[in-house]
Amino acid sequence: MTLACITLVIPAAYHSSKSHAGLDTNGTAIALPVTDALNKAQIELGLDSMDADSYEGLKIISRGTAILLLLVYIAYLGFQLRTHAYLYVPQAHEGEEEEEEPEMNTVAAGSALLLVTVITSFCADYLVASIEETAERYSIPKPFIGLILLPIVANAAEHFTSVWMAMKNKMELTIGICVGSSIQIAAFVVPLLVIVGWITNHDLTLFFADFETIVLFVSVLLVNFLIQDGKSNYMEGIMLITLYLVIALAFWVS
Repeated sequence: MTLACITLVIPAAYHSSKSHAGLDTNGTAIALPVTDALNKAQIELGLDSMDADSYEGLKIISRGTAILLLLVYIAYLGFQLRTHAYLYVPQAHEGEEEEEEPEMNTVAAGSALLLVTVITSFCADYLVASIEETAERYSIPKPFIGLILLPIVANAAEHFTSVWMAMKNKMELTIGICVGSSIQIAAFVVPLLVIVGWITNHDLTLFFADFETIVLFVSVLLVNFLIQDGKSNYMEGIMLITLYLVIALAFWVS
């Protein structure tokens, strides 16, 4: 997760350095020759102060980083599931309940998961399509909806399972559910979108605005500090919730 966070900081730093290079001595943006299509794409992504070469450099950095992150994610799966699976086996503690027996076989569980995924994809499509109208009707900022409200609904099952496992004192599984989902998004889904965009001729990059990048970095930093010992208490929970509320407040007014 820390590696994925760092790889998202680098494109933002590259954009910042090249944007400053596109300013004159008074800090005024210099008009740079770019094609109409590139200019439109840059404006949509907030890259209007970059020249064509810098924008191409950003795409190369993003695509190369995406490929490397996907390779690291594949290696992570092999490390977790095969070569070092024993590191992720929860340690039995005295007084704990015996491990529950599975009630579904692999085929049944996989089929149910596939069916639920298909149904969820249609629900998500309708949900995302309603964001525009909801934001205008209730005057809710779109970034707030996308970062705060949607994840609460979309990850409700993970939240419930995490709390349930934590109440059973199974912290290894709880942390695995919470952090594992974030690793999957940062190291697999986001890089995969960049690669798919590359294949379909859509210029997606790993560039995020400075504000979003800093928010991600401080979030990963705090979580990393708190879960290093594999233990938790209510004070650590208060700190995490406080950071979440501060981020929600910041995106409400952003």
